[in-house]
Amino acid sequence: MLSSDSKELKMERQKTNEKIKPSEERQTSLLQSGLRMMFGAMAAVACGMLYAGYLSGFHDRKFWFSSRQDLEREASFPGGSGLYYHYYKRLLAAPSFSSGFYQLTADNGTVSGRTINAVERLFLYPELITSFLYRVTGSQNRVEPVSFYLGSVFGLQAVCVSALFVCSWALSGTCVAGMLAVSWFVINRQDASRVEQGVPLRENWALPFFSCQVAALTGFLSRSTGSMFCYLILSACSFSFLLLWELGHYFLFVQSVCLVLLDSLGLVPPRKAADVYRAYLGSLVLVYLAQFQNASLLGSPLLSLLIGLVPARYFQVELMKMGCLGARVMKLLLHIQLVFSCVFTCSFLMKVSSAHGADFTLQLLEAKLGLNSTADFVTNFLLCQEALRAPGQDLFLRLTQTSLLPFYVLVLTVCLLSALQAVFRRLSSSLRLEDGRIGEQPAVAYHLLHTLLLGILTLLFDGVKYLWTPYVCMFTAFGVCSPDLWMTLFKWLRLKSVHPVVLVISTAGCFPLQFYPRVLAELADLQEIYDPDLMELIAWIRCFLWTLCTAPAVFAGSPVLLGTIKLCSGSVVTSLPVYSDLDLLRRTEDVSNGPEFTESFRRENVFIFK
Repeated sequence: MLSSDSKELKMERQKTNEKIKPSEERQTSLLQSGLRMMFGAMAAVACGMLYAGYLSGFHDRKFWFSSRQDLEREASFPGGSGLYYHYYKRLLAAPSFSSGFYQLTADNGTVSGRTINAVERLFLYPELITSFLYRVTGSQNRVEPVSFYLGSVFGLQAVCVSALFVCSWALSGTCVAGMLAVSWFVINRQDASRVEQGVPLRENWALPFFSCQVAALTGFLSRSTGSMFCYLILSACSFSFLLLWELGHYFLFVQSVCLVLLDSLGLVPPRKAADVYRAYLGSLVLVYLAQFQNASLLGSPLLSLLIGLVPARYFQVELMKMGCLGARVMKLLLHIQLVFSCVFTCSFLMKVSSAHGADFTLQLLEAKLGLNSTADFVTNFLLCQEALRAPGQDLFLRLTQTSLLPFYVLVLTVCLLSALQAVFRRLSSSLRLEDGRIGEQPAVAYHLLHTLLLGILTLLFDGVKYLWTPYVCMFTAFGVCSPDLWMTLFKWLRLKSVHPVVLVISTAGCFPLQFYPRVLAELADLQEIYDPDLMELIAWIRCFLWTLCTAPAVFAGSPVLLGTIKLCSGSVVTSLPVYSDLDLLRRTEDVSNGPEFTESFRRENVFIFK
């Protein structure tokens, strides 16, 4: 009896121990994951704050900003970007925020002979939000307006860096990838950010939200839990990106094209792709209302794509379930043709029904690709802009010297071959795909196609590199630190696996570190960027307006120079450095032809600077 009782007690103890062990293991795993999350979040925030501090110090050393007077500070904004800071000053000088906002919506003191809605034409919501925060937070007695403005931009750059960290971390599963992405971004910041070229530029405000949107889209495609949180961030960042930059809808169009192609190939869940389309459409409608029914958004290719997807998805057939390989490929091509036929039809109908005027984007693309030669001034003027030129070979040389481009080609090749293998399996059979293949993950397939499309656009337009290079930093860091990528490669080569951390330390980790002394040395260099001719011109204009000029004066010249003149003197100008507004571009053409022969300038006291 005693022996049987002892056996029963032992059995009960074993059962209780078996029940306790899984719970203890779950608690331990939750604790470890929580610690990893906390460490990763702290590292992401620390990287962002350090980068913002570096930008602030570099900007001060480059322009001697803290020791300059207000006029010299304003003249240091290059490339006509100071025009946006002019409106920030006007909002702060107004008696109240509401009165300043009303003045900008009916602005007759900027462009000669025009009363414009500056908020709509120039996308001035960054200045509106910043001036509102400056008033609400009571910073008037603590921080200078220009310091608050610069700090806001540098803070957003910190958000951009943190978003790249999180995105690479979420894809690879290790914080090492995030640190490597930030390292490559900082080293290649000349080709990854336009902050050094002009702090108030619209893309410096908008691209941090685009980075957050990409990170949220990554989490939404790759995770089943917490997808609602990622979707809310995705929607909010899409709205902010469209609201802050007049060219934002073009890049969301590129992103949506990636999702359409991946949805057609079956590499992303159709339900999630449809949810993203709804987020795009909702953001576009809200921005259209916030931008005072801006007619240019009605001709957006993004809107045409979203409308064209409705009939295409309605008539979509089950491509992957019926027929042989050839039949499925033909159905796939037919579906893609149907999608883009609907897109072009909707775009044509939008342009015909819109009274906003002709869209010169298609004409610009035709001239850029050499399909059509034109003598139109606007097209040729835009092609002369640096952002719309083809990049030089020095771009790829710099990326190669920092080891970014070679590793990117390696990661791109492995992911592309794996994705093509996954597509072939889906088209040839209905078998379930194997686990562990890097190209079969929806988020990886999306980033693969997106970085390819942005790379193609970078080969055409140099300005696109400021979106492509950060993307390359994030995607390459993910690939180098991803166990799935190396397992996929080792399966192909029939090699035994090696821990990815060892591979990172022995290969990619040593390359970015050797450039950090050069990055830190830039803070110690005593630079001075000062244009005495520009300062002399501005001093003459201010003296002329205040003492000698008796009639209203209008200044004409290049749009870049006019932006600086408007900031430093507040004078009326003939045009502005805004290259997405056809009316302002036509006025630049009138100035280049000579205002004495132009009807719009005959009654004005025009001073021309050439």
